[in-house]
Amino acid sequence: MADNNIGGKRLVVGAHYGLRDWLAQRVTAVIMAVYTVVLFVMLLTLKDFSYDSWAGLFAGTGMKIATFVALLAIFYHAWFGMRDIWMDYIKPVGIRLTLQVLTIVWLVGCAGYALHILWRV
Repeated sequence: MADNNIGGKRLVVGAHYGLRDWLAQRVTAVIMAVYTVVLFVMLLTLKDFSYDSWAGLFAGTGMKIATFVALLAIFYHAWFGMRDIWMDYIKPVGIRLTLQVLTIVWLVGCAGYALHILWRV
């Protein structure tokens, strides 16, 4: 009887992100879409487009939290996209790691600055 094994066992390597990252991209996209629709509807219901009405829109804690959650979704979504770009196109590991760390630092800084701006209004 002939041996039907062709080649050795395949060693599966890699980051194994797959479904988790795909789902995270879709969930963050839905959060951003829902927030955009809600914000658009709220802007259409404003009586006047002055600074006071705009600031009043973001004065409530609920809107501040919703805005910050939407911003976190944007930053998380951006991280997945940038990480994939760095992994696909930057082959030297040291440069890729440096770019990934700089991306994380930039996005965390943006999140901190967004938090500062939202709670200052």
